[in-house]
Amino acid sequence: MGMLHLRQKKSTLGEHLALVSVRYNVYPAEVVQALIDARKNSKATCGELSVDYRGKVKEEMIFLIKKEDSVVAQFRVDEDFLTRSNDTSFENYMSTDKIRKKIAKQNTDTIFNTVSELRSGMRHINLKAKVQEIPKPAQVHTQFGNTAMVVNALIGDDTGTIKLCLWEGQINTISLGENIEIQNAQVCLFRGEKQIRLGKNGTLTVLNETQTIAQ
Repeated sequence: MGMLHLRQKKSTLGEHLALVSVRYNVYPAEVVQALIDARKNSKATCGELSVDYRGKVKEEMIFLIKKEDSVVAQFRVDEDFLTRSNDTSFENYMSTDKIRKKIAKQNTDTIFNTVSELRSGMRHINLKAKVQEIPKPAQVHTQFGNTAMVVNALIGDDTGTIKLCLWEGQINTISLGENIEIQNAQVCLFRGEKQIRLGKNGTLTVLNETQTIAQ
């Protein structure tokens, strides 16, 4: 029983590696090499990612994978996993159905809207835009009787601009001039002005400088 559990854990680790490699355009083998290097030198880089070795818990080594200063993944790796990791098992993970579907989904599913298409009441919108203005956070009273900080940032693409409503923890996730990608958000009307809200299901990702926002 214990073996099965370990095996499952290994496969999820491999899938995790594969997902990181898909998302950040690095080979799984490169990620593993970076883990091995980080184990030796406590730090390593892999493409635009950096790997920090954070020490051992029981028989597992803990690594943080970071992009600039934000953590994109945390790996727990068995000692023996790294010593025998020079085989091709990672390349095989890339061809598992789960990963293939994930890659296909990333490539085809997402249809991006332009700002000019957005209408109040639209849901599940995806948008790539540039952050053009971030005003000072304002304190608002919520329906729950407490106060919260909110910012209506101005974002735009080639077709126009729109306000993006960010609450509390979301406020510091973007900086002026950054290209961002919003997925699964909604468009609301607030005081007669259209704005994008992430709501419960929306996500906001800061893109690399090199990724353009051309449609």
